Amino acid sequence: MTEPAAPRRSIFAAIRASFFTGLVVVLPVGLTIYVVWAVIGWIDGWILPLIPAAYQPEELVNRFFGPEAQFPVRGVGVLVFLVVTAAVGWVARGLIGRSIIRSAEGLVDRLPIVRSVYSGVKQVTETFFTKAEKNFDRTCLVRFPHQGAWAVGLVASAPQGEIAAKLPAEDKMVAVFVALTPMTSGMLIYVPARDVILLNMKADEAIKLVVSAGLVYPPAKAQLPL
Repeated sequence: MTEPAAPRRSIFAAIRASFFTGLVVVLPVGLTIYVVWAVIGWIDGWILPLIPAAYQPEELVNRFFGPEAQFPVRGVGVLVFLVVTAAVGWVARGLIGRSIIRSAEGLVDRLPIVRSVYSGVKQVTETFFTKAEKNFDRTCLVRFPHQGAWAVGLVASAPQGEIAAKLPAEDKMVAVFVALTPMTSGMLIYVPARDVILLNMKADEAIKLVVSAGLVYPPAKAQLPL
């Protein structure tokens, strides 16, 4: 006795399956292009108004190729930003550049509101771009917001100064930044190191996990010692 043939999938089901498969492929690419394009446009909108009118990209294109020429000029602001930033960094590394920066910072320190904004932005910038040892290089599980609940956290630098002096001396304390979905805010908490479970998950993988509300998990890895 022959077995009955398996029912054939309907055309609608095949089209739906193909659509979702294509969506998985197209959506990440499309969103990535959109975000990159939007960031380039934002930087252009910030940098291009600072360029004199005679040197605007559209003016240069019209001057050298004629008004009928049509060339994409998006991204010129990004290029100018990269070149100028690299040039400023090169100058700042020299003796004269450091002297100019110290003089400018001394002037900023005399301005009450500007001083607070500048110092805060400078500290954050130095932490993420120049002082690699202070970056979030470890992730962990920490009890939050109450006993019995666990959250993914980013291990920051050890407590220092007044905070280190007033925390319990008998316990080794660590600073943990707990990000909140969808990564628009977070909390910095100080907890005993014994209450932290270190993960071998990278910081960017932890951020993806938080932003996706627990839908995107990195592959399991071996446990790191504290």
